[in-house]
Amino acid sequence: MKIPHRRARVAGLAAVLLMTSVTAATPAFADSRPAAASVAGMRFATFNASLNRGTEGALVRDLSEPGNAQADAVAEIIQRAAPDVLLINEFDYDAEGEALRLFHDNYLAVPHGDAEAADYPYRYTAPVNTGVPSGFDLNNNGVVSGGDDAWGFGLFPGQYGMAVYSKLPIDEDAIRTFQNFRWADMPGALLPDDPSTPEPADWYSPEELAEFPLSSKSHWDVPIRVSKNKTVHFLVSHPTPPTFDGAEDRNGTRNHDEIRFWADYIAGGKAGGYIVDDAGRTGALKGGSLFVIAGDQNADPNDGDSTAGAIDQLLQHPKVNTGSVPTSDGAAEAAELQGGVNLAHLGDPAEDTADFSEPPGNLRVDYVLPSRQIRIIDSGVFWPTATDPLARLTGSYPFPSSDHRLVWVDADVPGAKPGR
Repeated sequence: MKIPHRRARVAGLAAVLLMTSVTAATPAFADSRPAAASVAGMRFATFNASLNRGTEGALVRDLSEPGNAQADAVAEIIQRAAPDVLLINEFDYDAEGEALRLFHDNYLAVPHGDAEAADYPYRYTAPVNTGVPSGFDLNNNGVVSGGDDAWGFGLFPGQYGMAVYSKLPIDEDAIRTFQNFRWADMPGALLPDDPSTPEPADWYSPEELAEFPLSSKSHWDVPIRVSKNKTVHFLVSHPTPPTFDGAEDRNGTRNHDEIRFWADYIAGGKAGGYIVDDAGRTGALKGGSLFVIAGDQNADPNDGDSTAGAIDQLLQHPKVNTGSVPTSDGAAEAAELQGGVNLAHLGDPAEDTADFSEPPGNLRVDYVLPSRQIRIIDSGVFWPTATDPLARLTGSYPFPSSDHRLVWVDADVPGAKPGR
Protein backbone atom coordinates (compact mmCIF):
# COMPACT_ATOMS: atom_id res chain seq x y z
CA MET A 1 0.00 0.00 0.00
CA LYS A 2 1.55 3.28 -1.10
CA ILE A 3 0.80 6.60 0.51
CA PRO A 4 1.92 9.73 -1.37
CA HIS A 5 5.49 10.65 -0.41
CA ARG A 6 6.24 13.98 1.18
CA ARG A 7 9.65 15.45 1.96
CA ALA A 8 11.10 15.05 5.44
CA ARG A 9 10.24 17.63 8.05
CA VAL A 10 12.50 19.76 10.20
CA ALA A 11 13.23 18.14 13.56
CA GLY A 12 12.83 19.92 16.90
CA LEU A 13 15.01 20.07 20.03
CA ALA A 14 14.87 18.15 23.32
CA ALA A 15 11.41 17.59 24.83
CA VAL A 16 10.29 19.22 28.05
CA LEU A 17 7.29 17.92 29.98
CA LEU A 18 4.88 20.68 30.97
CA MET A 19 1.72 20.40 33.08
CA THR A 20 -1.43 22.36 32.29
CA SER A 21 -4.10 22.06 34.96
CA VAL A 22 -7.56 20.99 33.79
CA THR A 23 -8.87 20.23 37.24
CA ALA A 24 -7.22 20.75 40.58
CA ALA A 25 -6.55 17.04 41.05
CA THR A 26 -5.82 15.74 37.55
CA PRO A 27 -3.25 17.43 35.31
CA ALA A 28 -3.05 17.49 31.54
CA PHE A 29 0.29 16.99 29.88
CA ALA A 30 1.81 18.87 26.96
CA ASP A 31 5.33 17.99 25.85
CA SER A 32 6.83 20.98 24.04
CA ARG A 33 9.98 22.12 22.30
CA PRO A 34 11.05 25.44 20.81
CA ALA A 35 9.22 26.25 17.57
CA ALA A 36 10.37 24.36 14.50
CA ALA A 37 9.81 25.47 10.91
CA SER A 38 6.19 24.94 9.88
CA VAL A 39 4.96 23.61 6.57
CA ALA A 40 2.43 24.46 3.85
CA GLY A 41 1.16 20.99 2.96
CA MET A 42 0.23 19.36 6.26
CA ARG A 43 -1.06 15.85 6.90
CA PHE A 44 -3.68 15.55 9.65
CA ALA A 45 -4.78 12.11 10.81
CA THR A 46 -7.00 10.32 13.27
CA PHE A 47 -6.59 6.73 14.46
CA ASN A 48 -8.65 4.80 16.97
CA ALA A 49 -5.69 2.59 17.74
CA SER A 50 -7.32 0.42 20.44
CA LEU A 51 -4.42 1.15 22.78
CA ASN A 52 -6.72 0.54 25.71
CA ARG A 53 -6.32 -2.11 28.36
CA GLY A 54 -8.66 -3.82 30.82
CA THR A 55 -6.87 -2.71 33.97
CA GLU A 56 -5.40 0.57 35.17
CA GLY A 57 -1.67 0.84 34.50
CA ALA A 58 -1.58 -2.04 32.01
CA LEU A 59 -0.90 0.20 29.01
CA VAL A 60 2.07 1.81 30.76
CA ARG A 61 3.44 -1.66 31.51
CA ASP A 62 2.95 -2.77 27.92
CA LEU A 63 4.73 0.30 26.56
CA SER A 64 7.56 0.36 29.11
CA GLU A 65 9.75 -1.69 26.79
CA PRO A 66 9.82 -2.20 23.02
CA GLY A 67 8.30 -5.38 21.67
CA ASN A 68 4.58 -5.25 22.35
CA ALA A 69 3.13 -6.69 19.15
CA GLN A 70 0.02 -4.54 18.99
CA ALA A 71 1.88 -1.32 19.79
CA ASP A 72 4.45 -2.24 17.13
CA ALA A 73 1.72 -2.62 14.52
CA VAL A 74 0.05 0.64 15.52
CA ALA A 75 3.38 2.49 15.45
CA GLU A 76 4.29 1.14 12.02
CA ILE A 77 0.94 2.23 10.59
CA ILE A 78 1.56 5.73 11.94
CA GLN A 79 5.11 5.76 10.60
CA ARG A 80 3.96 4.73 7.12
CA ALA A 81 1.14 7.27 7.08
CA ALA A 82 3.52 9.92 8.47
CA PRO A 83 1.00 12.51 9.68
CA ASP A 84 2.21 15.88 10.91
CA VAL A 85 -0.62 16.09 13.45
CA LEU A 86 -2.29 12.97 14.83
CA LEU A 87 -5.14 12.16 17.20
CA ILE A 88 -5.12 8.72 18.80
CA ASN A 89 -8.44 7.57 20.25
CA GLU A 90 -8.66 4.76 22.82
CA PHE A 91 -5.32 5.58 24.40
CA ASP A 92 -5.55 5.06 28.17
CA TYR A 93 -4.82 8.20 30.18
CA ASP A 94 -2.50 8.08 33.18
CA ALA A 95 -1.95 10.98 35.54
CA GLU A 96 1.83 11.00 35.03
CA GLY A 97 1.67 11.09 31.23
CA GLU A 98 3.85 7.98 31.06
CA ALA A 99 1.94 6.19 28.29
CA LEU A 100 2.13 9.32 26.13
CA ARG A 101 5.92 9.42 26.46
CA LEU A 102 6.57 5.69 26.33
CA PHE A 103 4.62 5.11 23.13
CA HIS A 104 6.64 7.83 21.47
CA ASP A 105 10.07 6.84 22.76
CA ASN A 106 9.76 3.04 22.56
CA TYR A 107 7.58 2.69 19.47
CA LEU A 108 7.11 5.76 17.26
CA ALA A 109 10.77 6.77 17.52
CA VAL A 110 11.94 3.25 16.68
CA PRO A 111 12.02 2.15 12.99
CA HIS A 112 9.80 -0.77 12.05
CA GLY A 113 11.14 -2.67 9.07
CA ASP A 114 11.69 -0.14 6.29
CA ALA A 115 9.32 2.34 7.93
CA GLU A 116 11.26 5.34 9.21
CA ALA A 117 11.17 6.38 12.84
CA ALA A 118 8.76 9.22 13.61
CA ASP A 119 9.53 12.14 15.90
CA TYR A 120 6.63 13.97 17.54
CA PRO A 121 8.22 16.55 19.85
CA TYR A 122 4.86 18.08 20.78
CA ARG A 123 2.31 15.92 22.62
CA TYR A 124 -0.83 16.47 24.59
CA THR A 125 -3.17 14.44 26.74
CA ALA A 126 -5.62 15.27 29.52
CA PRO A 127 -8.21 13.61 31.76
CA VAL A 128 -11.36 12.09 30.30
CA ASN A 129 -14.73 11.05 31.73
CA THR A 130 -14.53 7.37 30.88
CA GLY A 131 -14.38 5.21 33.98
CA VAL A 132 -14.96 8.13 36.37
CA PRO A 133 -17.62 6.93 38.86
CA SER A 134 -20.75 9.06 38.86
CA GLY A 135 -22.21 7.85 42.13
CA PHE A 136 -25.55 7.45 40.34
CA ASP A 137 -27.47 4.56 38.81
CA LEU A 138 -27.18 5.90 35.27
CA ASN A 139 -28.39 2.76 33.53
CA ASN A 140 -31.35 2.47 35.92
CA ASN A 141 -30.75 -1.18 36.75
CA GLY A 142 -31.10 -0.66 40.50
CA VAL A 143 -27.38 -0.90 41.28
CA VAL A 144 -24.70 1.80 41.39
CA SER A 145 -21.57 0.10 40.09
CA GLY A 146 -19.58 -0.76 37.01
CA GLY A 147 -18.62 1.01 33.82
CA ASP A 148 -22.21 1.77 32.83
CA ASP A 149 -22.55 4.04 35.87
CA ALA A 150 -19.41 6.03 35.09
CA TRP A 151 -19.72 9.43 33.39
CA GLY A 152 -18.38 7.71 30.30
CA PHE A 153 -18.29 3.94 29.97
CA GLY A 154 -15.04 2.55 31.35
CA LEU A 155 -13.67 0.18 33.96
CA PHE A 156 -11.26 2.73 35.45
CA PRO A 157 -10.66 6.49 35.14
CA GLY A 158 -8.85 7.26 31.90
CA GLN A 159 -9.70 4.09 30.00
CA TYR A 160 -10.34 4.84 26.29
CA GLY A 161 -8.66 8.23 26.58
CA MET A 162 -7.08 10.38 23.85
CA ALA A 163 -3.64 11.60 22.84
CA VAL A 164 -2.40 14.21 20.36
CA TYR A 165 1.02 13.93 18.71
CA SER A 166 2.33 16.81 16.61
CA LYS A 167 5.45 17.69 14.63
CA LEU A 168 4.50 21.35 14.92
CA PRO A 169 4.25 23.43 18.10
CA ILE A 170 1.17 23.27 20.29
CA ASP A 171 0.06 26.56 21.84
CA GLU A 172 -0.40 25.16 25.35
CA ASP A 173 -1.68 28.41 26.84
CA ALA A 174 -4.56 28.51 24.35
CA ILE A 175 -5.74 24.89 24.73
CA ARG A 176 -9.40 24.61 25.72
CA THR A 177 -10.91 21.47 27.21
CA PHE A 178 -14.60 20.75 27.77
CA GLN A 179 -14.54 17.63 29.92
CA ASN A 180 -16.91 19.10 32.50
CA PHE A 181 -19.40 20.92 30.27
CA ARG A 182 -22.88 19.75 31.34
CA TRP A 183 -25.13 18.08 28.78
CA ALA A 184 -28.20 19.86 30.18
CA ASP A 185 -26.55 23.23 29.47
CA MET A 186 -26.73 22.63 25.71
CA PRO A 187 -29.85 24.43 24.42
CA GLY A 188 -32.26 21.93 22.90
CA ALA A 189 -30.21 18.95 24.08
CA LEU A 190 -31.59 15.52 23.12
CA LEU A 191 -31.83 14.36 26.72
CA PRO A 192 -33.03 10.74 26.76
CA ASP A 193 -36.61 9.89 27.66
CA ASP A 194 -37.87 6.93 29.67
CA PRO A 195 -40.63 5.59 27.37
CA SER A 196 -42.37 3.87 30.31
CA THR A 197 -43.33 7.19 31.93
CA PRO A 198 -45.39 10.16 30.68
CA GLU A 199 -42.78 12.77 31.64
CA PRO A 200 -40.45 13.98 28.84
CA ALA A 201 -36.66 13.60 28.90
CA ASP A 202 -36.74 11.85 32.27
CA TRP A 203 -34.31 8.96 31.92
CA TYR A 204 -31.88 10.87 34.11
CA SER A 205 -33.01 12.51 37.36
CA PRO A 206 -32.58 16.26 37.96
CA GLU A 207 -29.78 15.40 40.41
CA GLU A 208 -27.98 13.38 37.75
CA LEU A 209 -28.42 16.02 35.06
CA ALA A 210 -27.04 18.65 37.42
CA GLU A 211 -23.67 16.90 37.11
CA PHE A 212 -23.89 14.89 33.88
CA PRO A 213 -21.15 15.95 31.39
CA LEU A 214 -21.88 16.04 27.68
CA SER A 215 -18.54 14.44 26.76
CA SER A 216 -18.22 10.71 27.25
CA LYS A 217 -14.44 11.28 27.05
CA SER A 218 -13.74 14.97 26.46
CA HIS A 219 -13.69 17.65 23.77
CA TRP A 220 -10.37 19.44 23.21
CA ASP A 221 -9.42 22.49 21.15
CA VAL A 222 -5.67 22.03 20.64
CA PRO A 223 -4.18 24.98 18.69
CA ILE A 224 -1.34 23.98 16.34
CA ARG A 225 1.06 26.74 15.31
CA VAL A 226 1.65 26.39 11.56
CA SER A 227 3.61 29.64 11.33
CA LYS A 228 4.60 32.50 13.61
CA ASN A 229 1.21 34.16 13.30
CA LYS A 230 -1.07 31.37 12.09
CA THR A 231 -2.84 28.65 14.08
CA VAL A 232 -4.99 25.65 13.16
CA HIS A 233 -7.38 24.54 15.88
CA PHE A 234 -7.25 20.75 16.13
CA LEU A 235 -10.72 19.91 17.46
CA VAL A 236 -10.70 16.37 18.80
CA SER A 237 -13.15 14.09 20.58
CA HIS A 238 -14.53 10.54 20.69
CA PRO A 239 -18.32 10.46 21.13
CA THR A 240 -19.87 7.43 22.78
CA PRO A 241 -21.06 4.56 20.56
CA PRO A 242 -24.80 4.98 19.86
CA THR A 243 -25.51 1.45 21.10
CA PHE A 244 -25.43 -0.57 24.34
CA ASP A 245 -28.66 1.01 25.60
CA GLY A 246 -32.43 0.52 25.27
CA ALA A 247 -35.51 2.24 23.91
CA GLU A 248 -34.48 5.44 25.69
CA ASP A 249 -31.48 5.68 23.29
CA ARG A 250 -29.37 7.38 25.95
CA ASN A 251 -26.12 6.64 24.11
CA GLY A 252 -27.50 7.50 20.69
CA THR A 253 -28.76 10.89 21.82
CA ARG A 254 -25.52 11.63 23.64
CA ASN A 255 -23.51 10.68 20.56
CA HIS A 256 -25.65 13.07 18.51
CA ASP A 257 -25.10 15.96 20.92
CA GLU A 258 -21.37 15.27 21.32
CA ILE A 259 -21.10 15.70 17.55
CA ARG A 260 -23.39 18.73 17.67
CA PHE A 261 -21.00 20.37 20.15
CA TRP A 262 -18.39 20.87 17.43
CA ALA A 263 -21.03 22.04 14.96
CA ASP A 264 -22.04 24.79 17.41
CA TYR A 265 -18.43 25.53 18.37
CA ILE A 266 -17.32 26.24 14.80
CA ALA A 267 -20.55 28.09 13.97
CA GLY A 268 -19.65 30.65 16.61
CA GLY A 269 -21.83 33.60 17.56
CA LYS A 270 -25.13 32.81 19.20
CA ALA A 271 -25.01 29.16 18.12
CA GLY A 272 -22.00 28.53 20.37
CA GLY A 273 -22.56 31.25 22.94
CA TYR A 274 -23.64 28.74 25.58
CA ILE A 275 -20.29 26.92 25.58
CA VAL A 276 -18.08 27.12 28.69
CA ASP A 277 -14.68 25.44 28.90
CA ASP A 278 -13.09 23.81 31.94
CA ALA A 279 -11.28 27.04 32.82
CA GLY A 280 -14.55 29.00 32.87
CA ARG A 281 -14.01 30.79 29.56
CA THR A 282 -17.18 31.23 27.55
CA GLY A 283 -17.99 31.26 23.87
CA ALA A 284 -17.18 29.33 20.73
CA LEU A 285 -14.38 29.43 18.17
CA LYS A 286 -13.59 32.91 16.88
CA GLY A 287 -14.98 33.60 13.43
CA GLY A 288 -12.52 33.04 10.58
CA SER A 289 -10.37 30.61 12.58
CA LEU A 290 -8.79 27.68 10.78
CA PHE A 291 -9.69 24.28 12.21
CA VAL A 292 -9.55 20.55 11.62
CA ILE A 293 -12.12 18.33 13.36
CA ALA A 294 -10.76 14.85 14.01
CA GLY A 295 -11.84 11.71 15.80
CA ASP A 296 -13.84 8.53 15.94
CA GLN A 297 -17.31 10.05 15.84
CA ASN A 298 -19.05 6.66 16.06
CA ALA A 299 -21.55 7.75 13.41
CA ASP A 300 -21.96 6.81 9.75
CA PRO A 301 -23.92 9.12 7.41
CA ASN A 302 -25.84 6.24 5.82
CA ASP A 303 -25.67 3.07 7.89
CA GLY A 304 -25.39 1.81 11.47
CA ASP A 305 -27.25 2.76 14.63
CA SER A 306 -26.53 6.45 15.15
CA THR A 307 -29.37 8.89 15.75
CA ALA A 308 -30.70 10.28 12.48
CA GLY A 309 -28.55 13.09 11.09
CA ALA A 310 -25.87 12.85 13.79
CA ILE A 311 -22.77 13.10 11.61
CA ASP A 312 -24.57 15.24 9.01
CA GLN A 313 -24.30 18.05 11.55
CA LEU A 314 -20.65 18.23 10.48
CA LEU A 315 -20.75 16.81 6.96
CA GLN A 316 -23.38 19.37 5.93
CA HIS A 317 -21.99 22.25 7.97
CA PRO A 318 -21.29 25.36 5.87
CA LYS A 319 -17.91 25.89 7.55
CA VAL A 320 -16.60 22.35 6.91
CA ASN A 321 -14.75 21.28 3.77
CA THR A 322 -16.15 17.89 2.73
CA GLY A 323 -14.98 18.07 -0.87
CA SER A 324 -12.81 14.97 -0.58
CA VAL A 325 -13.91 11.78 1.18
CA PRO A 326 -11.03 9.50 2.28
CA THR A 327 -11.30 6.02 0.74
CA SER A 328 -9.36 2.78 0.39
CA ASP A 329 -9.40 -0.28 -1.83
CA GLY A 330 -9.05 -2.43 1.28
CA ALA A 331 -12.37 -1.27 2.71
CA ALA A 332 -14.24 -2.00 -0.52
CA GLU A 333 -12.63 -5.44 -0.72
CA ALA A 334 -13.44 -6.25 2.92
CA ALA A 335 -17.12 -5.42 2.48
CA GLU A 336 -17.36 -7.70 -0.53
CA LEU A 337 -15.44 -10.58 1.07
CA GLN A 338 -17.29 -10.39 4.39
CA GLY A 339 -20.70 -9.96 2.78
CA GLY A 340 -23.69 -10.15 5.11
CA VAL A 341 -25.10 -6.82 6.22
CA ASN A 342 -22.29 -5.02 4.39
CA LEU A 343 -23.96 -5.86 1.08
CA ALA A 344 -27.14 -4.08 2.20
CA HIS A 345 -25.41 -0.88 3.31
CA LEU A 346 -26.33 2.32 1.51
CA GLY A 347 -22.94 4.00 1.81
CA ASP A 348 -19.94 3.48 -0.47
CA PRO A 349 -17.93 0.65 1.17
CA ALA A 350 -14.69 2.27 -0.01
CA GLU A 351 -15.38 5.03 2.54
CA ASP A 352 -15.54 2.64 5.51
CA THR A 353 -13.01 3.22 8.28
CA ALA A 354 -13.84 0.42 10.74
CA ASP A 355 -14.06 -3.36 10.41
CA PHE A 356 -16.99 -4.19 12.69
CA SER A 357 -18.73 -7.52 13.19
CA GLU A 358 -22.44 -7.83 12.48
CA PRO A 359 -24.39 -5.89 13.38
CA PRO A 360 -23.63 -3.18 12.29
CA GLY A 361 -20.96 -4.33 9.83
CA ASN A 362 -18.23 -2.10 8.45
CA LEU A 363 -18.86 1.64 8.74
CA ARG A 364 -17.45 5.09 8.12
CA VAL A 365 -17.01 6.45 11.66
CA ASP A 366 -13.56 8.13 11.71
CA TYR A 367 -13.20 11.63 10.29
CA VAL A 368 -10.69 14.37 9.49
CA LEU A 369 -12.68 17.47 8.50
CA PRO A 370 -10.87 20.73 7.70
CA SER A 371 -12.48 24.15 7.66
CA ARG A 372 -13.65 25.66 4.38
CA GLN A 373 -10.59 27.90 4.07
CA ILE A 374 -8.30 24.85 3.97
CA ARG A 375 -7.91 23.19 0.58
CA ILE A 376 -7.75 19.40 0.63
CA ILE A 377 -4.85 18.15 -1.49
CA ASP A 378 -5.34 14.44 -0.95
CA SER A 379 -6.86 12.01 1.53
CA GLY A 380 -7.06 8.32 2.29
CA VAL A 381 -7.68 5.47 4.70
CA PHE A 382 -4.87 3.10 5.68
CA TRP A 383 -6.63 -0.13 4.74
CA PRO A 384 -4.46 -2.34 2.50
CA THR A 385 -6.01 -5.01 0.31
CA ALA A 386 -5.47 -8.64 1.31
CA THR A 387 -2.61 -9.17 -1.15
CA ASP A 388 -0.71 -6.08 -0.01
CA PRO A 389 2.23 -6.99 2.28
CA LEU A 390 1.08 -4.26 4.67
CA ALA A 391 -2.20 -6.10 5.26
CA ARG A 392 -0.32 -7.79 8.11
CA LEU A 393 -0.75 -4.50 10.03
CA THR A 394 -4.54 -4.37 9.78
CA GLY A 395 -5.61 -7.96 9.16
CA SER A 396 -8.91 -9.40 10.35
CA TYR A 397 -10.26 -10.37 13.76
CA PRO A 398 -8.36 -10.73 16.09
CA PHE A 399 -6.79 -7.59 14.68
CA PRO A 400 -3.03 -7.09 14.98
CA SER A 401 -3.60 -3.36 15.55
CA SER A 402 -7.21 -2.17 15.73
CA ASP A 403 -10.66 -2.68 14.23
CA HIS A 404 -10.41 0.96 13.08
CA ARG A 405 -8.19 2.32 10.33
CA LEU A 406 -6.04 5.44 10.29
CA VAL A 407 -7.64 8.25 8.24
CA TRP A 408 -5.51 11.04 6.82
CA VAL A 409 -5.99 14.31 4.94
CA ASP A 410 -3.30 16.39 3.25
CA ALA A 411 -4.25 20.04 3.73
CA ASP A 412 -3.05 23.23 2.08
CA VAL A 413 -3.25 25.53 5.08
CA PRO A 414 -3.50 29.26 4.27
CA GLY A 415 -0.72 31.25 5.87
CA ALA A 416 1.40 28.26 6.80
CA LYS A 417 5.10 28.95 6.42
CA PRO A 418 6.93 26.63 4.00
CA GLY A 419 9.54 24.69 5.91
CA ARG A 420 10.66 21.86 3.62
